[in-house]
This record gives sequence, structure tokens and C-alpha cells, in this order.
Amino acid sequence: MNLHEYQAKELLRAAGVPIPPGEVATTADQAEAIAKKYGTAVMVKAQVHAGGRGKAGGVKFCPTPDVAKEKATAILGMTIKDLTVEKVLVTVAADIGSEAYVGIIVDRATKKPVFMVSAAGGIDIEEVAATTPEKILYHPVDTRYGLLPFEAMRMGFFLYKDVKLARQAAKIMQQLYTAFMNAGCSLAEINPLVMTPQGELIAVDGKMVIDDNELDRRPEIAALRDESSEAPSEVEARNANLTFIKLDGNVGCVVNGAGLAMATMDLVKYYGGDPANFLDIGGSSNPEKVVNALRIITSDPNVKCILFNIFGGITRTDDVANGIVTATKQNPLKVPIVIRLTGTNEELALQILKENGFSASSDMDSAVQRAVELATTGGAA
Repeated sequence: MNLHEYQAKELLRAAGVPIPPGEVATTADQAEAIAKKYGTAVMVKAQVHAGGRGKAGGVKFCPTPDVAKEKATAILGMTIKDLTVEKVLVTVAADIGSEAYVGIIVDRATKKPVFMVSAAGGIDIEEVAATTPEKILYHPVDTRYGLLPFEAMRMGFFLYKDVKLARQAAKIMQQLYTAFMNAGCSLAEINPLVMTPQGELIAVDGKMVIDDNELDRRPEIAALRDESSEAPSEVEARNANLTFIKLDGNVGCVVNGAGLAMATMDLVKYYGGDPANFLDIGGSSNPEKVVNALRIITSDPNVKCILFNIFGGITRTDDVANGIVTATKQNPLKVPIVIRLTGTNEELALQILKENGFSASSDMDSAVQRAVELATTGGAA
């Protein structure tokens, strides 16, 4: 689950991280009033779950309240990566002397939270890692003990030679680690961590991604979810208990099991196609899941062919077949469908499909190849 910048900053501030004052506005008049209250230059920042806000024009420097109102008017309602901006963060602008990056991710290789720190802040850390990896220090944390003071100081001195700044950075890293663990994060970062001309460190931007598996035991964090800033198809899928991630391809995939779903996407790419989504209906034999899956996938105008790839173990293939029949009767398909079914009750499933005008294969490769062909030719293959 992604948090907005203002939400992440609230959690970081609660952990003690120094952050400039800021408030959320949903109208241009509110943005102007907040800027007047601060009585100094502010930043107006789009609050939307999408990267590249600055490049899209969603982050603006405003020297006066009038400008804040003008910029908020332009930002509110704009679309960034298919998401509409419904609120902005109005925050006091920082006087920047230098910028650094401090972040924590969960690393599966070490099975630990891993700090990444770099003096090259303010830009994409992925770019730094790819072009100048020596500018990044990685440090795994043993969660039995937490981030120890000497470990934090080592990272602080990697960023700053001045002992005062290194101590400030070390303290902020310990606070960031506390916020990371308390919220159940899979990622938490400060970019940039700014040094002001007065020699003080402040976090002018913050990002947090919460591990969905943590939400059941952290209802106060789950309550921060903003569905209006998420892709509607992903919200619908989550409410239908489907695991779904929208992608940019044209082959809509309906699969049972995450491993098979990944293998299906790989095979679509192998045969020259592009998957439009990751969608796992899970091990349930509820035909309603198939109905919901087809409704979500067919709402994507980029999908030119739908591929079902079902391996029936716990999942009964006849239930999937009944789901396909029910869904297509409710909403007749406008794009071709390719079905691969094998496993539990396979013969019954094939009979159900045949009686309703569908054909199915038990071979995964041939089904994926056919789906890619149909998606490429628009159903004319």
C-alpha cells in the first residue's frame, strides 16, 4: 500500500524526523490560506500515487500566497500517469545547501531491512545505482538489535565529513528505521535529505510503501489507504479478493497461482507479446472470481486478447469453465479469448466449454502463442 507524501511525513515526524511544516489543501483557496499562514515561500506538491510528479508539473515553488493559489489551481485536477490530483501539500520551502538520499528496503537475499544512503540525493536513486554505484552505501540491519549507534554513525560519515552533520544524519536514520518498523514498511525513504546553509538537516520529501501483509495488525495504517489515488481496476480487484497489477501490454492474463502467473507473463514476452496485467484468481473454486476477473480485464481498452491459463489442483477447472460461461453471457466479449485448462475435473470443464461454443487446450505453449498472435493481429490470425 502506497502512502501519500503528507501521510509519510506525518509518520516520520512522529518518529522525530525534522520536517518543514505543511498542510493538505483540496482547493486553491485553501492552498492560498495555508501559504498566508506560513508567511514565507512554499512548495505546492501534487498528492498522487505516481512517480515523476515534478516532471509532470505537479511540484511548484511559490514565493507568495497568490502564486500558491495560481499553482494549486493548475495542479488540482491535472492527470499524472492516469491518476487525477485531488489534493496538494502546501509546505514551507527549504533553503537548500546540499541534498542526500536515505532509504530502507526489505532485501530478500539478506532477509533484512537494508539501508541505502548516498550523497547524490534529489535524483532517482535507480539512476545512481546504475551509473555510479560507488556513491551508494548499503547496510543491512539485524532486527534483533535494531540500528545500532555505531552503524548509524558509519553511514552518517559516508554522507558528511563534518562530525556535527554526521551525528544529525545518524539520528535521522535511527528515527527513519523506527518509523519503518512501526508502520510495517517494505520501503521508506527521504529524498532529498537537505542540509540548509545554517548546517541543519531536514527531510523535505518522504515516501513510504506498506507491506500489505502488515495491514491486518495495523488498522491505523490500513486506514490511511486512499483508493481515489489508485488505479480503479486495482481497487476493484482487491475488493473482489483478486491479486491484480495493471501493466501496459495487450494480452490480458487470468491465471491461478502467483508462480504460474509469473511464468505465463514470461512466456507471453518470450513469444513476442506484452502482458496487460498480472491477475491471480488464487486457489478458490468460486466461479464468481472468474466473473470478476473478466470484468476487470475487459474494462482495459488496451487488451486485445484474453488468455486463461489454469492448472487445476485445489482449483477445479469445471468451476473456472462455469465462471467463463457465466461472465461471457453477462458481458459478451469484444475480443478473442484463448483458454488453457488442465488438472482437476479437466474433462468436465472441456465439455462445459464445448457446449457453450468455446474451445480449450491443455498445452501452455500453444495457448500463449495463439493469444499473442490474436493480440497482435486484432483477432484476425
